Amino acid sequence: MGAIDLPKSPNVFHPEKPSAVGSRNSLAQEYRDQQHEVNQLLEEETNKVVHHLNSKLPKDVLERLDVMGGMKEKLYNYFNQNYQNMFNRYMVTTEDEMVKKIRNYVDKEETKILSRYTPKEVADLLDQVGGADRFNTGEIEKSMVNMYGHLQGHIQRGVNDLENLTNSLLRQKTDTGAFIRGENAYSIVKCAFKDNLRKPKTVTDVKLSVNILDSELISPIFHYQVTVEYLIKDLLSKYIIDNIDIEIEKLKDERIDQGIEELSDSEIIFNKMGRVENYTDDKGEDPKSKRYNQVAKALFERIANLRAEIEPAEFDQQNVRENLKKIVDIENIRSRGFNTAINSITSILDTSKMGYQYIENLKNARELLIREYEDTDTEHLPDERYQVLMRYYDNAQLIEERKAYDVQIKSFETEVLHLWDVISVIYESNKSFFKITDFNDLAAKNKNRIRKHIKEKSGEPLYEDIAKVWDEITFVTTGETEVEKMNRTYIYEKDKIRQKIILMREKLKDMYEYQYPVERRVLEDRLNFMEREYYRFDYMINPYHIQPGLLLDVDITSIKRKKATLDSMANVLNEFLHGVSKGFQDAAFASFSRRRSTVREDINQSFSTETDTGSTPSANTVTPAQAYLDLLNSDDGAEASAAPALEAPKAKPKAGLADAKPPKKPVKPVRGGGNRRSGGDALKEI
Repeated sequence: MGAIDLPKSPNVFHPEKPSAVGSRNSLAQEYRDQQHEVNQLLEEETNKVVHHLNSKLPKDVLERLDVMGGMKEKLYNYFNQNYQNMFNRYMVTTEDEMVKKIRNYVDKEETKILSRYTPKEVADLLDQVGGADRFNTGEIEKSMVNMYGHLQGHIQRGVNDLENLTNSLLRQKTDTGAFIRGENAYSIVKCAFKDNLRKPKTVTDVKLSVNILDSELISPIFHYQVTVEYLIKDLLSKYIIDNIDIEIEKLKDERIDQGIEELSDSEIIFNKMGRVENYTDDKGEDPKSKRYNQVAKALFERIANLRAEIEPAEFDQQNVRENLKKIVDIENIRSRGFNTAINSITSILDTSKMGYQYIENLKNARELLIREYEDTDTEHLPDERYQVLMRYYDNAQLIEERKAYDVQIKSFETEVLHLWDVISVIYESNKSFFKITDFNDLAAKNKNRIRKHIKEKSGEPLYEDIAKVWDEITFVTTGETEVEKMNRTYIYEKDKIRQKIILMREKLKDMYEYQYPVERRVLEDRLNFMEREYYRFDYMINPYHIQPGLLLDVDITSIKRKKATLDSMANVLNEFLHGVSKGFQDAAFASFSRRRSTVREDINQSFSTETDTGSTPSANTVTPAQAYLDLLNSDDGAEASAAPALEAPKAKPKAGLADAKPPKKPVKPVRGGGNRRSGGDALKEI
């Protein structure tokens, strides 16, 4: 083959020759027919859509759709146009990235060569002035990468929103997944859709509660009344944990350099626990203890019980106490987290065109209330509205909230039981002595006959003598353990109250039918009040289900066929959680890394054999799958199948790889896939 037949030279320009300049074909494609593949892809997608339309739409609608002719051709052209646009953008992006990498590589190599001829004094001078980090474009490149990453994230979220809106239109239904998706779905405490009381057919009321834990907040939140001593100790605790993490990372690198197996998750935890005493101890009264290495005990005594405010009569700018407090206040540690959350939610509402007429920021209580309209009377409010309540809870507040919740549920039980007793007494008093009204009357009338003809012969006790455990309203509940006592759900009690309300309403209808005396009107008014208050209470969040952290409570009213506020608030919530919460982090996934055994080539197990010299197999080497197939097809296949399983010999190390060290940093797999290993090793390491 002559040189002219090799279309690899940059001087060759041709649109079809592989790897020529301007060619759409590459030698890396191994002469695949790209046009045929594209046509096959577009034809398949077009046929899918056409078949779906033909199966879902009526015949008359199909005739109107295809009245202009060529619906399949239009779909084909639409797919073709979009495919070409995506492919062209991908190619342009790939070429730009490749050019940038090649340019950076050339610049790096030129710098290495030129540094040989740079006088040593100049290099030392540059290093003393600012260091190597000051004389490169690394930070600028990182900023560019971050900007493009954020842009890609916004585009991806926009595509997700479009997909969810399309799915909701097709389903004609809105569910919880329309609000919070992906990595923040676990934070939902309660989400309930119910019909509006005034307009049940056209308007929906939605209750959504999101709980962001303290450990998940990007910027930690503290109460306004927290002491300065607590803030400083919290900073010291974070300092200790950070130092322990740095030591553990160094230990991991040392083990990798020495070729030792990496630490397991349990070993990492135990190593961290063992290093805590290097930084602190429990000797709170000893001024020379390790806990006072960073801040002296005398300073802690000066700021004991010092809160956010000092009495004006005691304030002195020269005191040690006041200056320590000022250092903490300048850093704005006390209010930084809550103010960040307020700025985030208000700015997102403004940019999302979700204006509000009423806002109340209770800073000292760490509570924020935002309403779209100032008026609270539902009779005068539009059908599209929202209300956001954001509040920070610590453990002490939740304990008090749970106590109040316990008292409220007991009060509901008392009031409903009292109404139940009143209706039952009136129901029994209105019964006629000569008329059978219900099953109890019939059972009482035949009580003596049952005892005489059945129970006396069989020797069984009468129904009235048997202890009645089931109240015929709700099933018998199980006994409480310590877990249920500390995390009460009150599902059984709420269900019992709801069932009694339903039964009482049915009793009133059976008792009075079409008559409306004063007694019925009074009982129905009381019953309606109890039912309305019960459902309002049931709509609230159970504080036993909340953990210390930030609680976002959203009440939305939206038109069912419009859902404008629902869709807009979904975007607001996702943006807010993305900016305030770090999200759930699984420690197993976070610490999971590729073990050295998956990188080394000297311990790979294979059915194929290699020579003693460690040379690589030739092209004619039989693959393990083919060898096993040949074994089964041979005459000794039956004996081999009955024999014990083949033991895989360890492959000998290749020449030149025996002394090779693994990379210093282990390669961490992408979460959710990537690091594929054998099932046994994967189970052991996870």
